[in-house]
Amino acid sequence: MAGTAPGVRGRPQWSRGDRAKAAAQLMAGWIALLWLLEAADAVSGHALDRFGIVPRTAAELVDVVPAAFIHFGFAHVAANTVPLLVLGFLAALGGIRRFLALCALIVVADGLGVWLISPSGTNTAGASGLIFGLFGYLLVSGFTERRPLGILAGLLVAAVWGGSLLAGLAPTQSGVSWQGHLIGLAAGVGAAFVFRRRPAQPRALIR
Repeated sequence: MAGTAPGVRGRPQWSRGDRAKAAAQLMAGWIALLWLLEAADAVSGHALDRFGIVPRTAAELVDVVPAAFIHFGFAHVAANTVPLLVLGFLAALGGIRRFLALCALIVVADGLGVWLISPSGTNTAGASGLIFGLFGYLLVSGFTERRPLGILAGLLVAAVWGGSLLAGLAPTQSGVSWQGHLIGLAAGVGAAFVFRRRPAQPRALIR
């Protein structure tokens, strides 16, 4: 593979350019999938909306993951496109496998939380829980790993997105799942500890 060099135990070591390209391709494909699903939903008369999460109904547990990919209209998916694209790209720079595991943890934790505490008679869907999770992860991961560049990235993310995203935690917005936002944020912060990279230990030398 171009741009790689032998890594630990013979595994290829990706360059920064390789990581950026892979992260960009992954997030472009992710966003394209969300728009394709919404187009299919519109054509089918919004048949996919049933994959949202109706709380405290046992049969709805199977929709915990699909709900993160379903939206209620093109305006809904459009509102989530830019933050998911940018925050997802930044988080994916740390490695694709690690990023996918991170997203799986956030999506499942957020979906289960929504299922557990959302108001009765509601149907919750959308990628915003994952967006809040990625925001929380980027905000904290630099500190958990003691990486100056990661801390700087977290501060920049907070400066650019903090105001608009944190407004989504207000319980006064009609039709918005602030519960899903809050749980997603908490899941992302927790994931920063779960997936933190520990510094390499100094190699012992005998003298």
